[in-house]
Amino acid sequence: MNKTALITGANKGIGLGISKYLGLSGWDIILGARNEARALETMNKLKDAGCTVLGWVKIELCDLDGISLAAKEINDKYPSLNLLVNNAGIPGDMSKTSWETDMKDIKETADVNYFGTLAVTQALLPLIKANKGRIVNITVPSEISPYWHPLAYVASKAAQNAMMGVMAMEFEQNNIPVEIFSVHPGPTTTDLNGNMALPGFHTIDTVGEKFAKLINDGQSHNGEFIELYPIVKDD
Repeated sequence: MNKTALITGANKGIGLGISKYLGLSGWDIILGARNEARALETMNKLKDAGCTVLGWVKIELCDLDGISLAAKEINDKYPSLNLLVNNAGIPGDMSKTSWETDMKDIKETADVNYFGTLAVTQALLPLIKANKGRIVNITVPSEISPYWHPLAYVASKAAQNAMMGVMAMEFEQNNIPVEIFSVHPGPTTTDLNGNMALPGFHTIDTVGEKFAKLINDGQSHNGEFIELYPIVKDD
């Protein structure tokens, strides 16, 4: 079976870890990135690690016209695509309370994390459908955590989670041969959180490796919200 994966935001952080371990487990990798120099550098790193990298595509989630062009390029160059990993996103301003967060930041974060992710998914769905593939969103729980709850970010991800749930239901109702599900990687040290490294945090390698095992488990996960490393909750 052909295995070709596109990972958005693939040149750093969790996206890089996912790309690496999917590649090491037999997937052909397409990098979705904004910057050519960084994408080419990442391609070389992954190839040196033993991955097969087919190429890279410029994907800027706040540029809807650019997303349409990227989808056309992917259809032309990589017609075997059967896994889309929606990983790219922005943190928004995580330093402010909900009442201090301005509308501009909320809109900008939603434009990328929700509307951009939805646009990429819609643009590539015909190809994913033709190849009976899967779509995976990297996200956080919609349930509000008492420890970490930046409004712009969690609101954008809650919308993304709703998108996944609705699409999963409609795929089943309309007999569309596509799976969509969400994955929460758990606390991970990345630039998104200022490279925070606290007890209980994971590296991009441990997250990437566990994600690849999930993707390769042979099970259907349509409509599921999967926590790779569940957060321990107080009683």
